[in-house]
Amino acid sequence: MSRIKSKIQTESTEFQSNYIHNKGLADELRQEQHDARYKRPQKDVDRLAAHGKMMPRERLEKLLDPGTPFLEFSTLAGSRAGDAGSSGASCITGIGVVSGQEVVIIGNDSSIKGGAWYPLTVKKIVRALDIAIENRLPVVHLCDSAGGFLPLQSELFPDRYMAGRMFRNQSTLSKMNVKQLALVFGHCTAGGAYVPALSDYSVIVKGTGAVFLAGPPLVKAATGEIVTADDLGGCDLHTQVSGVCDYPADTEEEAIAIGREIVEQWEKTTKWNIRKDAVEEPYYDVDELYGILPTDIKKSFDIKEVIARIVDGSKFHEYQPVYGTTMVCGFANIWGYKVGILGNNGVIFNDSALKAAHFIELCNQNNTPILFLQNVTGFMVGKEYEAKGISKDGAKLIQAIVGSHVPKFTLMCHGSFGAGNYGMCGRAYDPRFVFSWPNHQIGIMGGEQAAKTLADVKKRQLERTGKKVEQKTLDKVYEETLEAFQGQMSAYYATSELWDDGIINPIDTRNSLGIAISASLNAQPGEPGYGIFRF
Repeated sequence: MSRIKSKIQTESTEFQSNYIHNKGLADELRQEQHDARYKRPQKDVDRLAAHGKMMPRERLEKLLDPGTPFLEFSTLAGSRAGDAGSSGASCITGIGVVSGQEVVIIGNDSSIKGGAWYPLTVKKIVRALDIAIENRLPVVHLCDSAGGFLPLQSELFPDRYMAGRMFRNQSTLSKMNVKQLALVFGHCTAGGAYVPALSDYSVIVKGTGAVFLAGPPLVKAATGEIVTADDLGGCDLHTQVSGVCDYPADTEEEAIAIGREIVEQWEKTTKWNIRKDAVEEPYYDVDELYGILPTDIKKSFDIKEVIARIVDGSKFHEYQPVYGTTMVCGFANIWGYKVGILGNNGVIFNDSALKAAHFIELCNQNNTPILFLQNVTGFMVGKEYEAKGISKDGAKLIQAIVGSHVPKFTLMCHGSFGAGNYGMCGRAYDPRFVFSWPNHQIGIMGGEQAAKTLADVKKRQLERTGKKVEQKTLDKVYEETLEAFQGQMSAYYATSELWDDGIINPIDTRNSLGIAISASLNAQPGEPGYGIFRF
């Protein structure tokens, strides 16, 4: 493969302006993530210490193999949810290495309201278990939760993808013979009792660990029985009498050590054998990504400049380089793994949609994972393009994505608007992982377009009813729509709602993708199967 020839002028005013702006966004992201991970009221820190408990991230650090990376998911989940959320949605999820095994880790954050489950907590845990199922990854549960946050029970309990889905997913993993371990550091209350009960192995800490369908207050209210938490569901009861848990531990450190020994006994998964070459660092400096991304979401840039800074040796074999040029397609390596890459260099026209659909078929033919780099305003609209069948050609692209059997990964590099999100493997199309950059915006259309559209609709509505059209009325519709869209289109709003698997610093992209690709290979591929391509 030939090396991409970068045209970036790092000394230019535009580059320097972009660099300052995007480096600032990355610094803000780093601070927000740090606060979400570590900033807690001292009283909560003291409370855990008084019970002989570690902070949740201390447990995580002792569980992971020293010097290995941890790919954390949705660090800022719930960050824009106000009173309905909490830091990180009150839990920690991600992929790490334990005793040499790649595993999904799900840890309750008991430093936030006792680790109670909020609606977004449930959504985040369900997503982590989905990732385990899709990628056939074992799971380690770090249990310490007060159970569902009762004032919001209607938003976390009854529907299909709410709390019951967690236990359904655990059962699905068991059916797939994918192993699970529960380390019970604190309470597993109500539905939470099923987490260790549905795991293959469980360790419980004496004195602080407890598993019960109803805690002492509810037992007293329901039956009048007065009982302590330890007598109701503590370590001795469940390891000596009920058999709910397998191993007792005197301390959290001992529980983690036992857990690591258990994982060490597990047989290693045979990974899907895709092509893997020697690893090369990118030829171009990854730090230059800050200067490539525009300060304005409406400004374009060459996606190949991004590719050059995340792939091995900055080498890229471009497919159909002079056809459908608003869609860049080609092959490259990331940490040695062969991948097919699709990236936007503008709006999706008929030819770029057809090119992308055909390239996806080629990746499936060659068993090559696919990376989508989203910077898309949508499909081209207008009379000329409707006559050419833009809907039909866009449908071919969607059919190709859905019919694909190789792992797919999506990175939100800049804008993601309208059906362009769908045509570039948005969340609804089951990419194994979706990551965003802090400059990213997402919406059914741009804020200005939406505001103009609704102002125009309001004007025609007034005209039809014979009412006076006042400019101040139209201006109000425009301003209110624009303000609402701008707030909901930001990367932070999207990640707060778990529309992605986390915002990442652009310079961390290559490492994040490397871990994601490696994890995806634990699942063997199926067979591609395509529906009807309308010709």
